[in-house]
Amino acid sequence: MMARAQHTVHALRAGQAGDAGAAAAVPEATARLPARLRRKRRWAAPLLVTLLLAQMAGAMVTTAVRQTPTIDEPVYVATATDYLREHRLRYNLEHPPLGKLLIAAGVAVAGPRYDPSYSGTQGEVGRHLLYESGNDPGRLMLWARLPVIGLTLLFGLVVFAFARDLTGTAGGPVALALYSFDPDVIAHGALATLDVPAAGFVLTSAWLVRRARHRPLRYLPLAGAALGAAVATKMSTLPAVPVLMVLAAVSVGTARRGADRPRRVLGGLAGAAVVALTAVMVVWAAYLAVDPHLRFAPAGPVPAVHGLRGRLTGLLPLPRAYREGMRVQFGLEGQPWQGYLFGRVYTGSLWYYLPAALLVKTPLGLLALGAAGAVAVLGVRRLRPAAPYLLLPPAVLLAAAMTGSRNFGTRYALFVPMFLAVAAACVPRLRWRWPWATGVTAALALFVVVSSLRAFPYYLPYANEAFGGPAHTHRLLHDSNVDWGQDLGRLAGRLRTRYRGQRVWLVYKGSGVPSFYGIHAADPREVPLDQVHGLLAVSDSSAAKARGKLAELIDSSRPVGQVGYSITLYRR
Repeated sequence: MMARAQHTVHALRAGQAGDAGAAAAVPEATARLPARLRRKRRWAAPLLVTLLLAQMAGAMVTTAVRQTPTIDEPVYVATATDYLREHRLRYNLEHPPLGKLLIAAGVAVAGPRYDPSYSGTQGEVGRHLLYESGNDPGRLMLWARLPVIGLTLLFGLVVFAFARDLTGTAGGPVALALYSFDPDVIAHGALATLDVPAAGFVLTSAWLVRRARHRPLRYLPLAGAALGAAVATKMSTLPAVPVLMVLAAVSVGTARRGADRPRRVLGGLAGAAVVALTAVMVVWAAYLAVDPHLRFAPAGPVPAVHGLRGRLTGLLPLPRAYREGMRVQFGLEGQPWQGYLFGRVYTGSLWYYLPAALLVKTPLGLLALGAAGAVAVLGVRRLRPAAPYLLLPPAVLLAAAMTGSRNFGTRYALFVPMFLAVAAACVPRLRWRWPWATGVTAALALFVVVSSLRAFPYYLPYANEAFGGPAHTHRLLHDSNVDWGQDLGRLAGRLRTRYRGQRVWLVYKGSGVPSFYGIHAADPREVPLDQVHGLLAVSDSSAAKARGKLAELIDSSRPVGQVGYSITLYRR
C-alpha cells in the first residue's frame, strides 16, 4: 500500500514537471514564430520589388519591340551615333547631350553603318541612318531603347526608396506598383527619348535632398549630381534648380538644428552652393564626354535672342553649346504651333492644356491616391516636413511647362505621375482619421493595375476609363498623347493579312518610311477626290486637325477599323 502511494506521488510530480516543461516550451515556440515571420518579411519586400519591376520590364520591352520609330527618336539616335563616331556637337542642340549619351550606349552595341558626310536636317539624318544606310531599323531602335528602359527601372527603385523613407516598409511597394503600372511611364520609358530620364533625375534629386536632412555631407553632392543629370538631359528642368537649391539649404539647416542661427544660415548657403556647383560640373562633363575640345559646329542656324532672355542666357556658367541650344529652344517657343484639345484645333497654347491632358492620361486610381497623398503630407504632422520636397518640385516644373507654346503631350510633365506615386504611399497614414484609408489605397492601386493591363500593349494612346479608354483618346488629344508614328509596322501587318491586293491610300504622320515596311500607298491629297477609292489609312493626329481636302475625304468615307488606336482605316 505504501509503495503504491509513493508511486502515485512520483507520477504526479513527473506529470507536473512535464506540464511545466510543456508550459516552458510554449513561450519558446511563440518566440520563434515572430522571428520566422520577420525573416519572411525581410524577403517579401525584395521579392515584391523584383516582381513589379520584372512585369514593367516585360511591358516596356514588348512595347519597344512592336513599335516603329516615333517622330523624335530618329533624331536622338542619329545624334547619339554622331557622338560615338565623330565626337562633335552638331545636331539636336536644343537638348543637352546626356540623355543621348545614354542612348549611345545601346547604339554602340548595335554598331550601325553611318555616313558622317550626309547633309540635311537632323530629321533627314535620322531617316537616312535608319532606312537608307543598310541598317536594320528594328534592331537598332531596340538597342537604342534598352538603356532608357534600364534607367526607367532604376527610377522605380528611387520611387520605392522615397516612399519607404516617408511611410515605412509598407509604403514602398504601393508607390512602386503605381509607378510600374502607369501607362504613360511605361510608354515613354520604352522609347529612345529624353522625357523619362529628365523627370526621373529630378525625382532622384528631390529624394536625395530630403535625405540630406540627416546626412548633408553624404547626400547633397549626390543630389547635385542628379540635378545636373536632369539639366544635362533636358533644358525644361532648369526651373527645378533654384527650388532644389532652396530645399538643400533647408535640409542643412535642419541637420544643424543645434547650431546658432548664423552658422545655420551659412551652412544652408553652402549646401545650396554644393548642389548648384555639382550640377554645373555634371553639365560640363556631359559636353566634354562628347568632345573634350568642345568644338561647336551646328548643322543649322541658331536664332538670335534679345532682351532679358538673351542676357540671362549669356550669363549662365555653362558651355557655349548649351547656351546656343537655349536660344534654339526660345526660337521654337516663338513659333505658332497648332494644338488639339477635346475636339478643338487652335493655334498657340492653352495654359490649362497639360492639366487637362494629365486628367485624361493618368489612371483614375493614381489621380485619386496622389491627391489624397498630398492631403496626407500636408495634414499628418509626421509627414509635413516632407511636403516641400514632394510637392514643390513638380508644382514649379508643371507651372513652367504650362507656359510653353508646344501643346504636344503629357511627356512634358512625366514628373507628375512619378511624384504622385510617392505621395500616394502616404494615404494609409490617414487611417487615424479615416480608418478605411488602407483598404481604399489597396483597392485603388488594384484599379490602376487592371487599367494598365487592359491597355497592354497600347500604352501610348492610353486614356483612363472616365474618358473612354484608348479607343477614344484620338477624339480628345493628339501627337505624342496618342499617335506619334509608332504603329507603321502594325499597319503593314494589317494590310498584309486583311487587305492584301487592295488599293491603299495613306496619310501618315511620323518618321517611318512606309515603303520600307512594304506599304505601297499614295497620298490622297495629291489627286482629285473622285479618284480616291479603296482603303484610306489616316494617322489620328492628322485626322484630328484635318482641313480642306483631307476633311472632305474623311467625311465622305466610312470607318472600318483601327490600328493600334493611332491609325484609323476608312473605306471610300
